[in-house]
Amino acid sequence: MIRIGTSGYSYEDWVGPVYPTGTDKRNFLSIYAQKYRTVEINYTYYRPPSARTLAQMMAKTPDDFTFTLKATNKMTHERSQDPDIYRQYSDALAPLIDGGKFGCILLQFPNSFKLHSDNVAHLVFIRQQWPQLPLVVEFRHRGWVEDEHTFDFLRQHRFGFCCVDQPQFSSLLPPIAFTTSDVAYVRFHGRNYNKWWKHDEAWERYDYLYSRDELREWLPRVRQLNTEAETTYLFFNNHYRGSAAQNALEFAELFEG
Repeated sequence: MIRIGTSGYSYEDWVGPVYPTGTDKRNFLSIYAQKYRTVEINYTYYRPPSARTLAQMMAKTPDDFTFTLKATNKMTHERSQDPDIYRQYSDALAPLIDGGKFGCILLQFPNSFKLHSDNVAHLVFIRQQWPQLPLVVEFRHRGWVEDEHTFDFLRQHRFGFCCVDQPQFSSLLPPIAFTTSDVAYVRFHGRNYNKWWKHDEAWERYDYLYSRDELREWLPRVRQLNTEAETTYLFFNNHYRGSAAQNALEFAELFEG
């Protein structure tokens, strides 16, 4: 099963390119869910989710829709090991889990999270807090994939590996595709080399529209992932002015073609 969507949906600059002019923000998700079967929730990176908010979001989507959610930055960037933070987060997932609309949690780590015994131990700690939840790890430092033991470690602890498309700087991950759990996961960040490290606003990094030829590069990789995993998620994070929404539909068309 493959599900293709975008990283976030609640962008004001999508009014016009994606949502009809004048659309109330409260209606963004219901309109989005008419074209896409999944969405990656990003607000949970900045603050933990609440069961009430997730239940409200779930009610705006059809029965076959699924949500994936980012872990909060306290877990991935601050590397907190306060069990209460993890318990409160997982408790809030109850509406999605009970409603059959929960996909997985994405653990997006920064470039500074390098292959080191302390960081490996932190991943083990997270799995111990959430022994049953499907988890996917996005590394931002290339050192992790240059070590042949990383993928064995992910499989051993049932972590999915997040494949990425992004500018090819020496410290970042290359565009490789591996399956290490029942969940395959791909994030398309765009290839804005000039603004990746140097930008005034965060959105500038993701100001990029993939060409169809660039999307075709991923077709054989995604087809392979989709044969190895129970569910394959593809999320486009090049969100500026709705580029992600356009590319998600284009990739779905290419994949089905």
